[in-house]
Amino acid sequence: MIPYGRQDITDEDIEEVVNVLRSDFLTQGPAVPLFEQKLCSYTGARYSVAVNSCTSALHIACLALGLGPGDILWTSPITFVASANCALYCGATVDFVDIEKDTALMSVEKLSAKLEEAEKKGKLPKIIIPVHFAGQPSDMEEIHVLSKQYGFRIIEDAAHAIGAKYKNKPVGNCQYSDITVFSFHPVKIITTGEGGAAMTNSPQLAEKMKLLRGHGITRDSSKMYRNIDISWYYEQISLGFNYRMTDIQAALGCSQLNRLEHYVSRRLEISNWYNEHLKNILVEPLICKDDRNSSHHLYVVKVIGGEHKRNYLYNELRKSGIGVNLHYIPIYMHPYYKGEYSTFAGSEEYYSRAISLPIFPTLDFNNLKMIVNNIMKVEYKIKQG
Repeated sequence: MIPYGRQDITDEDIEEVVNVLRSDFLTQGPAVPLFEQKLCSYTGARYSVAVNSCTSALHIACLALGLGPGDILWTSPITFVASANCALYCGATVDFVDIEKDTALMSVEKLSAKLEEAEKKGKLPKIIIPVHFAGQPSDMEEIHVLSKQYGFRIIEDAAHAIGAKYKNKPVGNCQYSDITVFSFHPVKIITTGEGGAAMTNSPQLAEKMKLLRGHGITRDSSKMYRNIDISWYYEQISLGFNYRMTDIQAALGCSQLNRLEHYVSRRLEISNWYNEHLKNILVEPLICKDDRNSSHHLYVVKVIGGEHKRNYLYNELRKSGIGVNLHYIPIYMHPYYKGEYSTFAGSEEYYSRAISLPIFPTLDFNNLKMIVNNIMKVEYKIKQG
């Protein structure tokens, strides 16, 4: 089975992990700060907080921005559930903003209209989480302008998008947001096994998130309530969590970062190949806007002819050993999220037609040809009735 995505682990990666295993520190050693420094150097952000998952990064980002009971968070319906669950972890309410049909990104037009209505009702969101779906950055400058008008904070969900660029600047620099979060799950652009990071330019937000990832415990005497000058003394000064990344994971991340540009370049090459060879064949790809460079985490197409043909293509490709997938079921359709949500026409049209084709750096052209040939065979079967 050709998976829709997979990690690439090299001898260099293994060597770096083994070096940590043979060192004095498996966790809370020098590798995590080094990984954070490298993330800052790459993105241009001032601060990085490495954690054990992107979900953890979303959670502490919301808490650092003061999200709590009575507050509202908006995100896209077309994303993994973690983008919305982080609001519920904080006791807040979640709602959604529909997507653009040709990109599957949060629609600025629909966001603007929804904000106007929310202001009239006195129910403006405290935080908005645009999702850089499939690796393409959202319209961050326009969303940032709206944040100044309506007073909300911004977390960029860049789980798909390390290595992407918006207006020629790396995603994660936080020019148009308070915090940006990354994922390092094995199917993402680079991996630490499991892992994530929160980027910010605010020293206050960075300090809050670092405290939250480590049980709310500090060893900094300037922040303690008691003046006890003993080296072993520490204090819990807030309610935090065990969201720390290990040095083992960080060593893998440091090594993978060295190949980030190669990975993104290879994904672009595969995406361009698909674009050329899938012309006029049963499917239409999402578009990438001119002022941004996607990291191409996913290659999503929409099947011409609707849900029935999409499901047929999905099943036929899986039978052929091609591990296509669907990203994502709209969050509000999950049983846990049953509630009084509006109809999101763009998201539901997308959901009825979308399918993710395999894309990862080690996918070779023989497999790519086999994938396209199988799509053509399915199209022929459909035409034959």
